[in-house]
Amino acid sequence: MLMQMKYGKSEIAFDVDQNRIIKTLEPNEKPGISDPLNTVKEALKNPVGTRPLADLVSAKKPKNVVIVVNDITRPTPYESLLPPLLEVMHDCGLSDDQITFLTATGIHDPHTREQDLEVYGKDLVNKCRFVSHCADDDSALVEMGNLSTGLSLKINRLVVEADFLITLGVIMPHYFAGFSGGRKSILPGVAGRESIEKNHSRMVYLMDDLPSIRQNPVSLEMIEAARLVGVDFILNVVTNSKKEIVKIVAGDLEDAWYEGVSVSSGMYEVPIARKADVAIASAGGYPRDINVYQAQKALDHADKATKTGGTIILVAECSQGYGERTFEEWMREAKKPSDVIERIKKNFAMGGHKAYGICKVANDKEIILISSLSEEETKGLFMRKMGSVDEAIKYVEDKYDQPSYILMPYGSLTVPVLSN
Repeated sequence: MLMQMKYGKSEIAFDVDQNRIIKTLEPNEKPGISDPLNTVKEALKNPVGTRPLADLVSAKKPKNVVIVVNDITRPTPYESLLPPLLEVMHDCGLSDDQITFLTATGIHDPHTREQDLEVYGKDLVNKCRFVSHCADDDSALVEMGNLSTGLSLKINRLVVEADFLITLGVIMPHYFAGFSGGRKSILPGVAGRESIEKNHSRMVYLMDDLPSIRQNPVSLEMIEAARLVGVDFILNVVTNSKKEIVKIVAGDLEDAWYEGVSVSSGMYEVPIARKADVAIASAGGYPRDINVYQAQKALDHADKATKTGGTIILVAECSQGYGERTFEEWMREAKKPSDVIERIKKNFAMGGHKAYGICKVANDKEIILISSLSEEETKGLFMRKMGSVDEAIKYVEDKYDQPSYILMPYGSLTVPVLSN
């Protein structure tokens, strides 16, 4: 059976025995909205859990509006979201110089000018102020005090000093926070490194038995942080595998977001009857496989579909290498996967958490990586480099006696869930 999976900005084709495929995991796709611009306008007029955006802005009369947006690693349909949003701002008397776009990079690198142009468009970048968050710039952070969990929260000064705060996001499965979007625009999006590390450190004890989203302590702490900061309004979307908008939610930080989570869960949590000997998973192409740091999400999902002692064939171009300095250092300093597993339990660090995510899989499964990385770079990830998926399939056919397969063409999106 000839299959194709996304790889960077292109595709890779391979042949696999159809009789041994347990399942091809694809999202429970919903069609894209036919008129997203007008649907966004309606969502802003009829939000969930709060008054219309125009009423809120008119009542507050802000002089300084901050709109938190995603960075280049998270595809977001700004062409549909921003024109209606800015139209409301302008109708309420705000000028472009009163609006700041803050890119929620978390601990990712700040955007370059070229990346801003690529993501947000030349017209908007040239007329509005865009700032990239930097988690390590103490001069740009404000201490907000402690949350009920004891976490000391530091947040970007622009957010704290905003008269009106709006966050934009995409609601997708997340390997330990449950789902992206909503509260994640604040923590980790525009938080200080220590605050992010403390929040994310709980992943070590959650990933193997993730609680439901309303009981997930990582997510609940993120919500408390966003409430403390004072998010006035969110505009989030659920998109399908074609990056088309299938659901727009706007309004209250929690009420609107949970409505979007319900739609995303129905699309991307895919039942499987049993695990396979081999999972073949694509991260989903660019930008989901821009680097190893991003592609790890697909590996985590593939792990859920693969037997202990099985093999994962990960298809991810990783044109920008490992993607984060601390992550790369942890991988290079480890002699075996268990070194990272023990290290993170003693000393959690952002970047190290991605190393843990990879090593917990590599500890009991073989990982074959189809990427642009060198043999040495791949070996440093405790993975085996191969030149093609066909080569990898030949290898596992020799390794196992008639192996079973689960195929995951949208590995970063689809979450395998055992049906029993």
